[in-house]
Amino acid sequence: MKLLICDDHKIVREGLRQILLQIEEVSSIIEASNGSEVCAILKERAIDIVILDISLPDKNGLEVLQIVKEKWPSTNVLMLSMHPQEQYAIRALKLGAAGYLTKDTASDELLMAVKKISAGGKYISQSLAESMALQFKHKAQQHKHELLSQREFEIMIQLAKGKSLLEIGNILCISAKTVSTYRGRIMAKMELNKNTELAIYCIENDLI
Repeated sequence: MKLLICDDHKIVREGLRQILLQIEEVSSIIEASNGSEVCAILKERAIDIVILDISLPDKNGLEVLQIVKEKWPSTNVLMLSMHPQEQYAIRALKLGAAGYLTKDTASDELLMAVKKISAGGKYISQSLAESMALQFKHKAQQHKHELLSQREFEIMIQLAKGKSLLEIGNILCISAKTVSTYRGRIMAKMELNKNTELAIYCIENDLI
């Protein structure tokens, strides 16, 4: 089993490496610190499972996930995030992730997830599954951000973090004018007027 760990913190990568080396089937573990490195590595060699952080310095992890599944569909991706909010998990699974774990997950659960994914299954924690089930049960009480497309969701998060239109454009490789157009759509769907209101909403809903 060939694994690729992507996280921008070296100490996190090292910790994950030590845990994953407990799996006998693991033959190699490669490390990457950003989304661009992930793509560069996948161009050069076959990887069975990518363990991918959502918060990366160059691209949003969900965007990297989308690229990986489009270009290397046979590569499994396990998302690892500091965000327990089920919306991230739902979006990740819709984009093709094989699993979703939060960073406070116990090492045993990480090992269980990797083994299940390598056997062709999917994995989410029991607590997250219960939270998602509860959300579907109360679908009528849908949050406004669930109305956003994936690109709109990514831009909303960046706006909420205080990024300028130009900065967001550079991150997503689109023009500031295009970002402004997306911002208008986001504000209309969210029924908000200011970036500060957007930031408050994201904080209250554990999105940042």
